[in-house]
Amino acid sequence: MRSVHGLLAAGAALFVSTATFAADLPIMPPPAYLPPPQDFGGWYLRGDIGFSNQRVNNIAMADGRNGDLLSLQQTTAFDTAGIFGLGVGYTFNNWLRGDITGQYRGNSNFKATDIVTFPAYGLVGSGVNNYTASKSEWLIMANAYVDLGTWWNVTPFIGAGVGAARVTIANYTDNGAHNVNYDAASGGYYLGGAVPSFANASAASQWNLAWAVHAGLAYRVNPNLTLELAYSYVNLGKGTTGPVTTYTNFTRGVPMEFHDITSHDVKFGVRWSLNPPPVYLPPPPLVTKG
Repeated sequence: MRSVHGLLAAGAALFVSTATFAADLPIMPPPAYLPPPQDFGGWYLRGDIGFSNQRVNNIAMADGRNGDLLSLQQTTAFDTAGIFGLGVGYTFNNWLRGDITGQYRGNSNFKATDIVTFPAYGLVGSGVNNYTASKSEWLIMANAYVDLGTWWNVTPFIGAGVGAARVTIANYTDNGAHNVNYDAASGGYYLGGAVPSFANASAASQWNLAWAVHAGLAYRVNPNLTLELAYSYVNLGKGTTGPVTTYTNFTRGVPMEFHDITSHDVKFGVRWSLNPPPVYLPPPPLVTKG
C-alpha cells in the first residue's frame, strides 16, 4: 500500500515540476502572414531631358505659287535642340503602363536652300532662295507602353503615343537672287542679271495632331526609382509663318508652310513610384512567464 502511495506522490511531484518548467519557457508569438510584395501597380511621376534631331519634308508658300517653279531642288536642315518633359503615369500590371506627358522642345535654328529654274513663261532662268528661321514646340501626349520582361533589373519596352503639338515658326527670312525679272511696264518677263531678293515674315503658331512611337531600356534602382534611356520617333505635323512680306513691303497675305515635321529624339528619363513598398515589421520580442 505504501508503495502505491509513494508512486502517486512521485507522479504528482513530477507533473508539478514539469508544468513549472514549461511555464518558464518563452512563448512564441503567432506567425504574421503578410501579403507578398508586388513589383507593379500604382501611380508614378516622371521627368525627361534629351535632344531632338528634326526633319521637314519641304517648305512652300501656302497658295501653291511655288508650282510655277517647275524644277525645284530643296535642301533643309535643323539644328539639334533640347527637350524637357514632365508627366504622370499609372502602372496597371507587370507588363502594361501608361502616362500623360508635356514637353517643351527648345528653339531649333533652320536653314534651307532652293535652287530653282524657270521654264514657265517661255523663258529659261534660274535663281536661289536661302531661308532661315527658328522653330520650337509644346507637345502634349498620352502614351502606352509594354514592358517586355526584366533581366538583372533591366526592362526593355516599346510604346506609342498620340496628342497635340503647338509648332511655332519665328525669325523667318528669304534672302536670295534671281535672274528672271518682271517688267511692270510691259507686263512681261525677261532675262537679266542676278537681282537680290529679300522677304521676311512674323512669327506664328499652329496646333497639330501629333503621334509617336517609343523604344527603350528601363533600369530599376530600387522599388521607387527607375531610370530610362529611350528613343522616340515623333511626327509633329506642320508649321507656318505669318504673311510673307518682300523688301518693298509688298505682301499677298500668304504664309510660308513647313510640311511634315518629324524628329528622332533621344531622352534620359526618371520614374518615381508614388506607392511605397510593403513594410515588414520585425516580430515582437519573446514573452516569458514566471
